[in-house]
Amino acid sequence: MNLYGRNSIFERLKINPKSIKRILLEEGKDLSSIRRLSKSNGIPFNCFPQARFDKFSRNIRSQGVIAEVEEFQYANLEDILDPEKVKPPIILFLDNLNDPQNLGAILRTCGCFGGFAVVLPKHDSVEVTEAALRVASGTENYVPVAKVNGLLPAVILAKERGFWIGGAMTTGGQDIASVRLNFPLGLIIGSEAKGIRQSLTKELDFGLSIPMHTGGLSFNAATAAAIFAYEAIRQKRKQS
Repeated sequence: MNLYGRNSIFERLKINPKSIKRILLEEGKDLSSIRRLSKSNGIPFNCFPQARFDKFSRNIRSQGVIAEVEEFQYANLEDILDPEKVKPPIILFLDNLNDPQNLGAILRTCGCFGGFAVVLPKHDSVEVTEAALRVASGTENYVPVAKVNGLLPAVILAKERGFWIGGAMTTGGQDIASVRLNFPLGLIIGSEAKGIRQSLTKELDFGLSIPMHTGGLSFNAATAAAIFAYEAIRQKRKQS
C-alpha cells in the first residue's frame, strides 16, 4: 500500500512511523521536513529524477513524495467501546457505503473534529484503501476504524455498553439542530441510494434528519456525515 502527498506522509511520520517501509522523493522538491522526520525515525528514503519518479506515482497527484507503508491496521471494536474510557468517542457506523472517496472524506471530517471512531462491516462495504487515504490526507491517523462481521451486532453491543444510537434519515427524523443528543453516542450513516437497513432502524433511539429546502433532495453520505458529526461534537463539548 502507498501513501501519496505531503500531509498524508508527514502525519504518518509523526503518529505511526513504524508503519512506513520506505519513502520515495522527487528530486528538486522542497521536502526538508519529511527528510528530517525520515532520518530521525530511521526510515530509508530514495530520491529520483522527475521522469523516473512519475513512473512510481502512476499519474496520481503526489506532491513529489510517496511512502510505501504496511496495510491499514484496523482497530478492535472492544477497544473503541471500552467502558473504562473517560471520554468515549462518538462512533460513526457506516452502512452500505461503497465509495472510497466518501469514506476518505468522512475520515477527514472525523480527524479534523477529533473524538470520533468509525465502524465498517466486512461485507458489502468499502474498506480503507489507497484511494480513501488520499482523500483522508493524514487524518486517518487520528481516527480508530474497526471492521466487524456485521453492523447490527456491533450496534447492539454498543447499546449494551451504554451508547445511545441515532440514525441519519432522509425524511421522518428529528431536526438534528433542534434535538438534544445523549452521550456516549453512536450515529448510523447510510448510503444515498439505500439509506439505513431496516434491521438497523429498529435499534435507533432517535432518527435524525437534516432539513431540506425542497423534497427529493439529499446530501451525499460524506456531506451528511460532516453535518451530523459537527452537531454531535458541538453538543458534546457544550454538555461537558
